Amino acid sequence: MRADLPSGRVTFLFTDVEGSTRLLQQLGDDAYAEAIAEHRRILRNAFGRHGGVEVDTQGDAFFVAFTSARGALEAARDAVRGLAATPLQVRVGIHTGTPHVTEEGYVGADVHRAARIAAAGYGGQVLVSAATASLLEPAGFRELGEHRLKDFDEPVPLYQLGDESFPPLKTISNTNLPRPASSFVGREREVEEVASLLRNGARLLTLTGPGGSGKTRLALEAAAELVPTLKAGVFWVGLAAVRNAALVTETIAQTLGAKDALAEHIGEREMLLLLDNLEQVAEAAPQLAALVETCPKLQLLATSRELLRVRGEVEYCVPPLAESEAVELFCTRARTGPEHAVRALCSALDNLPLAIELAAARARVLSPTQIVERLSGRLDLLKGGRDADPRQQTLRATIQWSFDLLEEEEKLLFAGLAVFRGGCTLGAAEEVAGADLDTLQSLVNKSLLRHTGERFWMLETIREYAAERLEESADAGELRRRHGEHFLALAEEAYPNLRSDSQGSDWLDRLEAENDNFRAALDRLEAIGDAELALQLAGALWRFWYLRGFAPEGGRRLRELLVADGRPTQTRARALNGAAAIVGVTGDTESARLFAEQGLALNRALGDRWGATYSIYLVGFAACDAADFERARPLLEEALEGFRELGDDQYVLMATDALAWTYGELGDGDRRRALHEEVLAQARAQSNASLVALQLDQLAIFAADEGNVDGALSMLKESLHINRNFGDLSAIADTLGYFAAVLAVAGRAEGAARLLAAAEALHEEFGSSGAWPAKENEEALGRIRPQLEEAALAEAWAQGRALTIDGAVALALDS
Repeated sequence: MRADLPSGRVTFLFTDVEGSTRLLQQLGDDAYAEAIAEHRRILRNAFGRHGGVEVDTQGDAFFVAFTSARGALEAARDAVRGLAATPLQVRVGIHTGTPHVTEEGYVGADVHRAARIAAAGYGGQVLVSAATASLLEPAGFRELGEHRLKDFDEPVPLYQLGDESFPPLKTISNTNLPRPASSFVGREREVEEVASLLRNGARLLTLTGPGGSGKTRLALEAAAELVPTLKAGVFWVGLAAVRNAALVTETIAQTLGAKDALAEHIGEREMLLLLDNLEQVAEAAPQLAALVETCPKLQLLATSRELLRVRGEVEYCVPPLAESEAVELFCTRARTGPEHAVRALCSALDNLPLAIELAAARARVLSPTQIVERLSGRLDLLKGGRDADPRQQTLRATIQWSFDLLEEEEKLLFAGLAVFRGGCTLGAAEEVAGADLDTLQSLVNKSLLRHTGERFWMLETIREYAAERLEESADAGELRRRHGEHFLALAEEAYPNLRSDSQGSDWLDRLEAENDNFRAALDRLEAIGDAELALQLAGALWRFWYLRGFAPEGGRRLRELLVADGRPTQTRARALNGAAAIVGVTGDTESARLFAEQGLALNRALGDRWGATYSIYLVGFAACDAADFERARPLLEEALEGFRELGDDQYVLMATDALAWTYGELGDGDRRRALHEEVLAQARAQSNASLVALQLDQLAIFAADEGNVDGALSMLKESLHINRNFGDLSAIADTLGYFAAVLAVAGRAEGAARLLAAAEALHEEFGSSGAWPAKENEEALGRIRPQLEEAALAEAWAQGRALTIDGAVALALDS
């Protein structure tokens, strides 16, 4: 252990020169070398004056340890001042912790945190963690808020020394970019090149290269660089499990929370979408090009094994790793030194990241020399033709080599697991593929299978290879049959449970995790012409599609399958009712009515009283959505009586709620209020929280009209808490609209306008298109307009539309 390294509580300081590659090009080799030497002299003098111990230096970066936070801060201040007149500027990160000291130096999360803090800044900027700031006087620090740092799950507060203005920090914020568990090795030049292309205006940039070349990881790192600069954020859309090109825009819409009208949802927003693994759905490329043309501030970054070949596309061919980076990657993963055999191995693997990862997994039992010896023969054996891509051949040979080393039982399971799309649970693997835990663990250990949370999954390139082995096996048909049966049984088991508030949320989460497997099962059933089972599966899934925002996809599948299988079965009757409900939420009122009427006729013919009663309810609800309340009333009254006779307490309340709306629209406000109060009392007794929230929304308006604004706001706050706990985003938007109406009654028009604008923006984002919220919001706007001048209303409206859902909820709760 180095005797000069401080121990106990230590303050770390990291520095890095900003834009060193660009400065090298501008200054030239000799001038840059002189500037670097002067930079090192200035920094070392500053560190030495304040008791800093130089732990490490790499290139133009310093890692220094201090026994006091004050010493680190003063050293940083002196360093930045000393460099002010030079062409080189450094970003500085400071963090205090209690690291572990080893013979090699410091070990622990505090070291990594300090380095990440430094990387988030700009030249001349000194960033300080909360742990360090707490040890110093608050004067002189500027709070920058909470930020997520790469490789750290929780956001951390950051501070800046001084008041100078800098661009937004390079941290992870408005994004869903995955945070890979493994470290990112090399690729600094490629990351900068890809990010630069996007900064300089590339609208559709495609990263091309063979499977395993590292396209996805490079895209993720480059996209993360742009998060602070794009106002509407950076979003990752994983397409590896999607096989139908028609689902690409639907998958994007689902990721963004837009249930319909994707182009309208994006509009003028400044946004980057990372479309990952696009090659198998390249037929969607013209739609993507059209989307870019329609949305002027949208950029697409795609990964694909081949060009999309559409207008405006810019290609970036992802090269193999540099030799030094490939060696570093192998040594990092295998925990070994950079001996000559490692260089030979990486060269034999063409420096492809996935090939190196797979080879490193064998370093647990083989030396690098032994791996080279075993690999070379197989590479030669599997050498492709002259026109074959050698890197793809190398990767295939690497996977083949890993496959050949498996025991026979492992080979069978490896191929069998390819039947799953998007991974699987242990139970599904056991039931469908006959897996046992030891064999699964062995495949995980050999990097052919991965395990996250409660799911087993494969990298898509490896899954494709496994699928080829599955096709060659005699068990392929049987495995697909068991796969379909398993997921049909899961959907059927879930279907009745989706009616319950107490159980529905857990079931919805479980079904959403298997959505790609449901898609695979449906695709296979449609491909082999088994429309009956496909319709059964779709009918069992309609509530899931309805409740979790997959209505456009579910509606399309149900429409197609109802045409394909016209037999008058119970399966068709359920699917007709499901189609009526699901297309109604997308705004297609006429189709909803037709499906409900067909469902009613078939359910009556089959003697299904509950199904027929539900069909009547759906016909009545479609009439409400069409504003035909005279027609809706007798239908809903009939449905209510039917549910009472059947003893279905939940749908008694739902029908009563719909009737209350109908009576109110027909002029009987007293009866509407009485019914809402009745439903509220019974919903509380049944612990039906979603219906409780809905009644509170309605009753709040009555209270506000009577002058009881405090009571109305109290009811709406309870409703908002319920909807937020359930994650019901459309219901949250509804409640925000009611907040606006109540605030308008109270004369607080500016806040009302902001909340109403936020509600309408959220409805657009979620694809809500029902008549009810639209009418209520129009009435609220009518109460706001007389209270505000046109310019003030426009300003408040713009502020409201700019709110995030969390910001809108906070504004409402603070009201």
